Amino acid sequence: MHDAEELRIELPSATLAAKRWGDHAAPPLLALHGWLDNAGSFDELAPLLAGRWQVIALDLRGHGRSSHIAPGAWYHYVDYFDDIGGVLAHFGWARIDLLGHSLGGTLASLFAAAYPERVDELLLVEALGPLTTTLEDALPQLRRALDQHAAFAARRPLRVFATLDEAVSARVLANDLSDAAARAIVARGVQAVDGGWVWSSDPRLTLASPQRYGEEQVRAMLRGIRARTRLVLADPPTSYLPTAMMDARAACVPDIRVTRIAGHHHLHLEKAAAVAAALIEATG
Repeated sequence: MHDAEELRIELPSATLAAKRWGDHAAPPLLALHGWLDNAGSFDELAPLLAGRWQVIALDLRGHGRSSHIAPGAWYHYVDYFDDIGGVLAHFGWARIDLLGHSLGGTLASLFAAAYPERVDELLLVEALGPLTTTLEDALPQLRRALDQHAAFAARRPLRVFATLDEAVSARVLANDLSDAAARAIVARGVQAVDGGWVWSSDPRLTLASPQRYGEEQVRAMLRGIRARTRLVLADPPTSYLPTAMMDARAACVPDIRVTRIAGHHHLHLEKAAAVAAALIEATG
């Protein structure tokens, strides 16, 4: 049931890796993973959706098996929109359904807001718009990012894990995941080196973002979404997705239904059946 086809998508500025489940003739559902995750995070959910969609889960640039940005460059999240548009052009899709978790849900929701004529269904897990900042923290945020970027060359070498099991244990501890859930991400998120394994994701992904929107800006953008939207959130809420904030954001989207499922941030890996049921119910 978990068998997937491996894809390589050549774009002008990047080569993206992806996994595909389902009938190639079925409506496409582009799945976008979270920060420091990869397409493997959809290994449990995608097969449950493949009866309705052709599910294509990307490794976002800098993640999994996709290419990294050039030396000295920044990971600006808006650049991911170029990749999303490039993938649509690669497959010749004028319209698309989008699925996103965490960072991927941020990208999916803002792409749907910016291009409402291109997105029919918007399926979100633990995300609706990006993280925000306050007026008071805007300048410290910029300084923090600039300092980290300037010091990047002097960073410590990548940690080498002697075995895959050690890497899995590290992800279990970092993300409060089960062994099976962590293994799905780790299997696609490491590369072999002398002495063992290191993360394949670009270390620059861990640097602070130089700029963030304010909450009012995010809500104004979310009002541009016209897609039928289903948002699945963890219960209890993730610390940076407080209930009051997410309720206020959801109120900006005209056609949205929100479901809360007991669990943690990676609901789509840990509670795939419940998440799939909520998402399929939303789109009927």
